[in-house]
Amino acid sequence: MRDVVICECFARDGLQHESVVIKAEDKAALIDSYASIGFERVEATSYSNPVVVPQFADASDVLRMLPRRPDVFYKATCANLRAVERAVADQEANFGVNEISFLVSASESHSQKNLKRSRADQWNNVSEMRARAGAVFRIVGTISVAFGCPFEGEVDEDVVLRDVESFLRNGISLIALGDTTGMATPRTVASLVGRISRAVPEACLIAHFHDSRGTGLVNCLAAYEAGVRYFDSSFGGVGGHPSQVQYGGGYTGNVCTEDLVNLFESLGVSTGIDLERVLDVAQQCEHALGRPLLGRVTRSGLNPLIASAEIA
Repeated sequence: MRDVVICECFARDGLQHESVVIKAEDKAALIDSYASIGFERVEATSYSNPVVVPQFADASDVLRMLPRRPDVFYKATCANLRAVERAVADQEANFGVNEISFLVSASESHSQKNLKRSRADQWNNVSEMRARAGAVFRIVGTISVAFGCPFEGEVDEDVVLRDVESFLRNGISLIALGDTTGMATPRTVASLVGRISRAVPEACLIAHFHDSRGTGLVNCLAAYEAGVRYFDSSFGGVGGHPSQVQYGGGYTGNVCTEDLVNLFESLGVSTGIDLERVLDVAQQCEHALGRPLLGRVTRSGLNPLIASAEIA
């Protein structure tokens, strides 16, 4: 039983920021460790162009090596039709993922920078990808820069709402709101989530915040209080964007998983994660990258009052 569902993003959104390529077998072992401690959703890889993001040139190899656990969604990111075709091919070969995500940007400038095409072209792309994916996968729609754009500044809530509605028209109801460079605040989170929830309550929102300005955890709490129950995070707070794309000062790390788990459990909000093992897995991630990461509770330990919060 859990009150929230956290997707562990280290192996995809985390590693895309890293210049050192981790071996496929080591990635598969890390992904399996996430599933083994209770993560219901795990980002496994991306079908990115390996020329652009070399870290995922081994996407199919990782999936071929990856043990599967029942009731776990293993996700791959698909930026274009070719990526979906690769996902379908791996699925037909019986080692593919069971969840894929499609990306759009809420600003024209970010769409051109990140996806190399206009917003209109990307929405046409999404329609083609949706048709090609068929009914094999659970599909997640991701809206980047939903809370502010590093190139254009403020993003109109109306634009984000229309993007949510467009995903719904494409049969995609699980929709991530991406705070790509950490521009969200609890006030803007409450406002946007409330607006979407009132207008299209059938949308199931995912909070995907970056901790660029130290506001990741408070924004997660604001999203929870506004009714969001799905969250993305990465062990050690690593990741954010491909290392070749330098915006937000080059530092756009994800919300730190171990700190987020600690926060929720301290509030009596069950994450379904094995608390006796979560810090061991955090240390495995540090070992994989060969350096200390940003998890505070990896150093200090989980809140010793968590058991009291659960009882309360």
